[in-house]
Amino acid sequence: MTTRDVRAPGLAALAGLLADETRAACLLALLDGRAWTAGELARHAGVAPSTLSEHLGKLVAGGLLVGERQGRHRYVRLAGPRIAQLVEDLVAQAGPDTGPAPRTLRAATAGSAMARGRTCYDHLAGRLGIAVTDALTARGLLRQDTGFALTDPGLRWFANTGIPLDRASRRPLARACLDWTERRPHLAGVAGAALCRHALDTGWCVRIGSERAVKVTPAGERALSELLGIDATALR
Repeated sequence: MTTRDVRAPGLAALAGLLADETRAACLLALLDGRAWTAGELARHAGVAPSTLSEHLGKLVAGGLLVGERQGRHRYVRLAGPRIAQLVEDLVAQAGPDTGPAPRTLRAATAGSAMARGRTCYDHLAGRLGIAVTDALTARGLLRQDTGFALTDPGLRWFANTGIPLDRASRRPLARACLDWTERRPHLAGVAGAALCRHALDTGWCVRIGSERAVKVTPAGERALSELLGIDATALR
């Protein structure tokens, strides 16, 4: 007689939470790392606010989202980096071309912008994220041969560039995250988050549109060229 694995019910419950397009749309939207209101997510998912509230309740109860209140408004966000990693890994597993082709020029343009550069929860992704990861690796600042790890020169590079790293964090300092458009890993973890935050704070990158897309500014092109030798044409 076989004994059922005690983890099976929990895994089935998690799979059930994810097996709904409206809830999946909410999780994907929240990969931008920001908090959204229920109304914003309802418009994004194309459902009634009452319907969306029911879905959000399930996601919060399941530990995938957390709620927070500010004044009269209630916001939700992903429960943390591990949830973001789970969602991004599942998207990468599903593949970038499982959905219908864009039906409008606006949708095609938005998709192109997301592929060029975007945030993946709190780090850079798309061709931009891959270009930065490859440049760090080529310069001996990041190792990929036995998993992602910053080298000693890499640690000094972050310090000299003015990008502080939270060494006390429980998150890995460097982690590989499979990019769902490029099908290759980009830099995540503490270092990936710090680099993304620095890029946005200094104006190297700016957010565009209402999705997660980001665009490298002329100042960012100069900085990434000087610091990492990245050709500006690879960022456009």
